[in-house]
Amino acid sequence: MLKKSLGKESLCTHSGALKDNIYGGAISPLYLSTSYDFRDEGPNLYPRYFNTPNQKSVSKKIADLEFAEAAMVFSSGMAAISNTMMALLRTGDHIVVQKDIYGGTRSFICNHLEHYGITYSFTEDLSVSAFKSCIQSNTKLIYLETPSNPLLKLVDLKAISTIAKFHSIITIADNTFASPIIQNPIVLGIDIVVHSATKYFGGHSDISAGAVASSQLMIDKIWHFAKDFGANLSEYAVWLLERSLKTLSVRFLAQQNNATKLALFLDQHPLVEKVYYPGLTTHKNHYLAKTQMKGFGAMLSFDLAPNLCVASFLEALQVIKPSMSLAGVESTVILPSKTSHALLTEQQRASQEIKDQLIRFSSGIETYKDLELDLQLALEKAKK
Repeated sequence: MLKKSLGKESLCTHSGALKDNIYGGAISPLYLSTSYDFRDEGPNLYPRYFNTPNQKSVSKKIADLEFAEAAMVFSSGMAAISNTMMALLRTGDHIVVQKDIYGGTRSFICNHLEHYGITYSFTEDLSVSAFKSCIQSNTKLIYLETPSNPLLKLVDLKAISTIAKFHSIITIADNTFASPIIQNPIVLGIDIVVHSATKYFGGHSDISAGAVASSQLMIDKIWHFAKDFGANLSEYAVWLLERSLKTLSVRFLAQQNNATKLALFLDQHPLVEKVYYPGLTTHKNHYLAKTQMKGFGAMLSFDLAPNLCVASFLEALQVIKPSMSLAGVESTVILPSKTSHALLTEQQRASQEIKDQLIRFSSGIETYKDLELDLQLALEKAKK
């Protein structure tokens, strides 16, 4: 049994790995079966029960990386988020939600919770007082996302967790953008951590998955709900996810290194109006990032100058890919107004400061100079 005190690189590589007792292979064997002998001792193994060998393997690795007692993997990030919320909430409950969150999460909350008699309040801003002012007598859950998508805003996890514990409220934090390599919300007092494992956990733009990590008690509650809603991940995808997690640390740190340099480059560029990156001293939450995280992440966003054509900028890129998702080994850009936050109304996007000129950049592992030159040439060609 590996100890959680091991370094993140060692946990990524070895935690949860299955042993090949037949041939002594160096990697976890893949168990593709969807049917197992029911006569074996212990609970019946079944993919929808989240307890097949490969499911348990990758769940152990994620739990160790997040310093949690247990974890589960789902078919998508939204499956992890929705199943977790619905497992813990009942008719008459109220939740407090961070103002700036991923568009899909906001869509789920706004379009579905009220059908079950669950009410919600979005905070006015991301200050501790804003969260505190939203708490009601029937508040059961506080939902956070830090750094936020797409403007990289931060929430004080320790302060929010302290308030929540005082009121006996469960806290959930989406840790996708930071990854467990530079941030562990559970260590800061958060009850449950969720991930779009499609992103850094998968890391190669070829897996759709989600994850949730927490105490065994919380995971048991989520499991009792999720096993009936069929959001499990296929065995092959689970095996690929375990493989990908082995390189999470080395990938993420290389991506973060590129992002830090690019943020400084773009921040000084005359054709860029504003850069959003916690590593910049001008970022509103820079000090919080230094105390709460062990790095500044591999994601950044920036507003193109008003005189630039967004379509021309995207068309001119040669190395960087305009692509829907993020966190792959290749650098990608999107327009949040057309993708991640397209489900929001124009007014809702404006309230979150998401402009039509906003570009979200996911740093890859390419040679830094190639990325800088690609951006430089695209910015020049985007002049109207």
